[in-house]
Amino acid sequence: MKITMRLILVISGFLTLGVNVAQTSDSADKEVYKFKIIKSLPVTPVKDQYKSGTCWSFAATSYFESELMRLGYDTTDISEMYFVYQAYQEKARQYVRHHGNANFGPGGQAHDVLNVIRKHGFTSENEYPGLLKGESKHIHGELDAVLKGYLDALIANKDGKLSQVWFDGYKAILDTYLGPDPAEPKPVASLKPGTDAQYSKFNSEDYIEITSYTHHPFYEAIALEIPDNWSHDLYYNIPVDDLISVINNAINTGYTVCWDGDVSDKGFSHSNGVAIIPVKDMANMEGSERSRWEKLSERERNAELYTFEKPGTEKIITQEMRQEAFDNFQATDDHLMHFTGMVTDQHGTVYYTTKNSWAAGSNKTGGFLNISESYVRLNTIAIMVHKDAVPSSIRKKLKL
Repeated sequence: MKITMRLILVISGFLTLGVNVAQTSDSADKEVYKFKIIKSLPVTPVKDQYKSGTCWSFAATSYFESELMRLGYDTTDISEMYFVYQAYQEKARQYVRHHGNANFGPGGQAHDVLNVIRKHGFTSENEYPGLLKGESKHIHGELDAVLKGYLDALIANKDGKLSQVWFDGYKAILDTYLGPDPAEPKPVASLKPGTDAQYSKFNSEDYIEITSYTHHPFYEAIALEIPDNWSHDLYYNIPVDDLISVINNAINTGYTVCWDGDVSDKGFSHSNGVAIIPVKDMANMEGSERSRWEKLSERERNAELYTFEKPGTEKIITQEMRQEAFDNFQATDDHLMHFTGMVTDQHGTVYYTTKNSWAAGSNKTGGFLNISESYVRLNTIAIMVHKDAVPSSIRKKLKL
């Protein structure tokens, strides 16, 4: 009995670590991060995209796995590479039709997974692991280069027209590197509830993407100008305060959120399990403080500004600030992750518990991190949510 209780306590401690920055003992510094869980929603284990630019598939797949659990189904391990395999085929068609004047690469958006589900359904990780022969992790550098090179050679060909077998050759590359279509992919409702008895409550038409930028009118569906929106899907554009309201309402009412944003900001630290926008910067320093700071090395200055071990005051992010960051390429769509809950630190600052796809052992918090509301306000490019997660007042404005 003592052994069983000890095991339970060990497991409980590990799970707590997975969603929170490590806690210290009572005798340790009281100013280290101490997170209180506000909401924690069901989520599947952290995976590893490794050397592949497929965060969009990992994040959206994790999101839909949580959605199936929310709908009452057993935990499902969905294949990320099945979505990559199918999306790469459509990307090739688009790239060739545009004579190479379109985006082609490993990146993508959450709607790429949804679009594949609508057309092809999905399959399990067991049925389609999508691993290169001899590899246990995803390594796509060669694959990406070969696919791009093949298409560019086609477009530049001297025959005057494309052959009728060009796509067969392209698909053969995908089949060789990732594996051919599984014999019987399992659709999750080709699209509507009731079309698949296994997941009759799932409806792919229930999911929307939302963004927030002033160069488009608010409360309208707009084509967001980001390179990885190669399919030219539409996003609902709303003010940033409404965007935060959608995220908060979603999580508080039991819906997780698929997040697309920028992680190149110096306030992002996956290794420390936090992402922040500290209020302190050089422009706010005066006199001796500024002089002392300027004498420090760049590494020391960054450590001064970005303290990832204890909470501090963060910047108040305005709509204008996020627009400027987007316009000058400071905030780009370079990574997608999965919001699975909310926590607060000892000062009451709100953070979003975030599942990353860089392996469970990639940081001290089990592959998760806590992203502050200020960071989300500044660096969110877009989110995907179930439309029922949107507050009724905002849904009315969007005519949902």
